[in-house]
Amino acid sequence: MSATALRLVDLTVSYDRHPAVHHVSAEIPAAEMTAIVGPNGAGKSTLLKALLGLAPHIEGRIECSARRIAYLPQQAEIDRSFPISVFDTVLLGRWSRFGGFAAAGHADIHDAQHAIEAVGLAGFERRPIDTLSVGQFQRVLFARLLLQDAYLVLLDEPFAAIDSKTVADLMAVIQRWRAEKRTVVAVLHDLDQVRRDFPNALLLARELVDSGPTLRVLSAENLLRARAMAEAWDEHADACKVPMQLSA
Repeated sequence: MSATALRLVDLTVSYDRHPAVHHVSAEIPAAEMTAIVGPNGAGKSTLLKALLGLAPHIEGRIECSARRIAYLPQQAEIDRSFPISVFDTVLLGRWSRFGGFAAAGHADIHDAQHAIEAVGLAGFERRPIDTLSVGQFQRVLFARLLLQDAYLVLLDEPFAAIDSKTVADLMAVIQRWRAEKRTVVAVLHDLDQVRRDFPNALLLARELVDSGPTLRVLSAENLLRARAMAEAWDEHADACKVPMQLSA
């Protein structure tokens, strides 16, 4: 049996006591690729933010065995108007090592160049990021992730609005992470891609529908249940009154 990278215990993420993610308990295996899927508004991105401690109100418990975590937010959350080059954006992946006052070392510069080449952007190093297409900018963000050298990689809709060639190239990066025994957790919408590329899945409809091997989780019965749960959810229901387990 594989080790566990993440264990969620009675996890609830709330906005003014109204849960966006409701009493979820699940395990995510280490050194594997897991997709978080579910209907629109199911709480997928909220769950990812909770794993990083970025959600507004979290109850329950999150157990994480990873020593370093890298996070790719949705592009809509990133301000691309700041005047910064592709190279410097990628180099920010090493920010935790050299901070705001020390200079990047030769190894950091070498690794940034290598990461840019690895995502197919050689020659773009000095281009301002606001001149890039959506697909090109996503390659930049993946290159930045490469520099973070994390054991756990969290991706929020990494293939939204990008072309098939870029999807294939970035999937090759993700497959390389898996070969290196890193844990990848991605919020995805394309169920065919999930079935093809991700061995594990977590199906969410604010509450957990199922988690485990993808083919079982994405059964027709489970998908119908998730849709029914999402459609039945009352945004104006009373605040959650189920007793919650406080974080340790």
